[in-house]
Amino acid sequence: MNRQYWMFVVFCGLTSWGLARAGVAQELHAPRPIAALESIFLEELTWMEVRDALKAGKTTIIIGTGGLEQSGPYVALGKHNYVLRATTEAIARRLGNALVAPIIAFVPEGNITPPTGHMRYPGAISLREDTFEALLTDICSSLKQHGFTDLVLLGDHGDNQRGMRVVAERLNNKWGGPPVVHFIAEYYAQDLWSYDYLKTLGVHQKPDVRSAARAGIHDDYHYEAIMATVDPQTIRTEQRLTAGLYSINGFDMSPPSQTIANGTKLVAYRAELTVAAIQKALEQKRQRKPSSAR
Repeated sequence: MNRQYWMFVVFCGLTSWGLARAGVAQELHAPRPIAALESIFLEELTWMEVRDALKAGKTTIIIGTGGLEQSGPYVALGKHNYVLRATTEAIARRLGNALVAPIIAFVPEGNITPPTGHMRYPGAISLREDTFEALLTDICSSLKQHGFTDLVLLGDHGDNQRGMRVVAERLNNKWGGPPVVHFIAEYYAQDLWSYDYLKTLGVHQKPDVRSAARAGIHDDYHYEAIMATVDPQTIRTEQRLTAGLYSINGFDMSPPSQTIANGTKLVAYRAELTVAAIQKALEQKRQRKPSSAR
């Protein structure tokens, strides 16, 4: 009787498991009951909206890495994340077939104990390089599982570049494609900090050198103007106007409306450079296909 009891328990368990699997499979194919939200940000979508976007051909996903670090007395710690909020949306919309993954806010910012680099300043959060690479690997693997075929890695922070390149190479070697992980260095490195383009907008900072800290502050008009398009308070616009400190590296940013207008132009400029690099990477992928099939 004991044996029969346990056989019955196993049977019930297997039956329940089978019904549960069938239920999940049926749910995964259920029609969406309402209209989809018009957003390209993965975290704002429902799972049904993501499923349908993939079916409609949105199989490219942008994975941006930012950071949490000091950038002088006026700029919010999430500087790179605010910039990516603007640039990744512009890039995805220009591509037309892309979504944007949640921005990765935690990256290497220096040794934790004893603190080095940005970790010497309150509020910074740092990851070990191997932790950062593991995080990227799991995120890319998750997106692969869901059916994205082109995973685009962009870094707004200089210290993120090596880890992204390593992960892209490692996963491409492991998977053999598709999907393909594209590390787009041009997003960060081409006309770094928009040094040349800013001059065409009439923005001339001092000293006139391409530097991450021109006047001893880890800040630049490039970042502040883009951040202002997301939220002017991330660069403390009102407080600085009141204190007579609405300037950066010797350049007066008044009026705020002009800074936002220039920020909009900078977003479009960075998107144009990046989309061209992504399209080049996608074309190289297409050219490799025939040879790999032989």
